[in-house]
Amino acid sequence: MSVETVDYSWMHEQISAEQYDAMPEELCRNIEIVDGMVHMSPSPTPFHNDIGLHIANGVRAAGKPAWRTTVDVDLRLRDIPLLNRQPDVIVYAADTPRTRRIPLSAVLAVFEIVSPGSESTDRMVKPLEYAAAGIQYYWRVEVRGDVPVVYTYSLNRETGVYRSTGIFDGVVKTSLGFPVEIDLTDV
Repeated sequence: MSVETVDYSWMHEQISAEQYDAMPEELCRNIEIVDGMVHMSPSPTPFHNDIGLHIANGVRAAGKPAWRTTVDVDLRLRDIPLLNRQPDVIVYAADTPRTRRIPLSAVLAVFEIVSPGSESTDRMVKPLEYAAAGIQYYWRVEVRGDVPVVYTYSLNRETGVYRSTGIFDGVVKTSLGFPVEIDLTDV
């Protein structure tokens, strides 16, 4: 019986955008790159995915025909040092080609669903990164029992910081430049 050795040394060195782009797509689905370093992303729970899909579908219906939504795709925020995130939901311009990576210039909003282990990142770090990248809207979804609570934010272009636009625990009724209404009790 033999034991195969796997070389994980690439996880301990900064990687460039070119190196990341050469990685297999299957590997990239489970990682984010922060300051050039690989960070593993655990697989979400079914409830986490249900929330993301429910919100994505509600926003997609409200934003047609100008906007589309997608879940868990690669979003490059910066090239040097490389910063790639995988928001739970992205709202992007409908005329954007559907390739491996959605260009930052096409992104209107990103939504993150807070999971155990992502609290600090989703509450403090990612909003700063998304604001610095110029993304107009950020939603953070907290899960309390069986009820998602959505915190919505809009980018103040003068300060480069998100400002709160609401907290919703029954029905999300807000704007992403178009009216959005999503019943959270139906997840």
